[in-house]
Amino acid sequence: MKRLLALVAVVATTLLVAAPAQAVTNGQPDNGRHPYVGLAVFDTLVDGQPAPTWRCSGTLLTPTVFLVAGHCTDGAVRARVWLSEDVQSNTEYPNGGATSYEGTPHTYPGYCNSPCGSGLPEFAHFDVGLIVLSEPVPTSVVSRYGQLPSVNLVDTLANGTGVAIVGYGVQVNQRGGGKPVWTGPRVRLYAPSEVFGGQERTGDEFLKLRANPGGGSGGTCFGDSGGPILRGDTVLAVNSFVTNNNCTGVTYAARVDLAPVLAWINSFLD
Repeated sequence: MKRLLALVAVVATTLLVAAPAQAVTNGQPDNGRHPYVGLAVFDTLVDGQPAPTWRCSGTLLTPTVFLVAGHCTDGAVRARVWLSEDVQSNTEYPNGGATSYEGTPHTYPGYCNSPCGSGLPEFAHFDVGLIVLSEPVPTSVVSRYGQLPSVNLVDTLANGTGVAIVGYGVQVNQRGGGKPVWTGPRVRLYAPSEVFGGQERTGDEFLKLRANPGGGSGGTCFGDSGGPILRGDTVLAVNSFVTNNNCTGVTYAARVDLAPVLAWINSFLD
């Protein structure tokens, strides 16, 4: 199980040059529901030069602060964000241009990736990151923002509480060579899901969600990391990892309602 989870966490930010990244499964076009959710591309150093390497979804909290997962920002030297619903047809992707916003990635200081301890989330702790944009997103582009939760709000949610998953990428699972082959455009998708209790040792850091297309629940898949789990406009958590290559069953999101995480995020908002 530990080896499988480590593999799935790594694939979640697959190289742009190797294969398309994936996102919300069993979803539908967002159609303006969540204008503050965007697509981020991260650069790492390749032969000493910044180059686009992976992508994630995320949430604009203010005109200059974009919330993502820590494993998205970790190791990245710069990033850029698109906030249009359809990035698939944008010829500026992934290098950026007039329709993207450049920024600097920051990773939560307590973030750790494998090994980090015992239990199910051994490979990741405090999987939260931010992109601070070098210029504000105009209100003509986005005038409504994702909201931060109150401290420990997730602890008050009953099993079965409805939430929304939002992100960019695929919802088509094709079979090839005996393994799932995921395809789909870079468009913002929305899917309903629900809080799902269980006995796995995820500790207090993760929100566990049902990902059951047969039961009407949407899920997340590789490359949807960092996208929000929403209750209304409130971001409860950011997508972190899934436990199988079919992206079904259960998905886990890193909580942002924890006091130290909220304090860190708010330090950038201030």
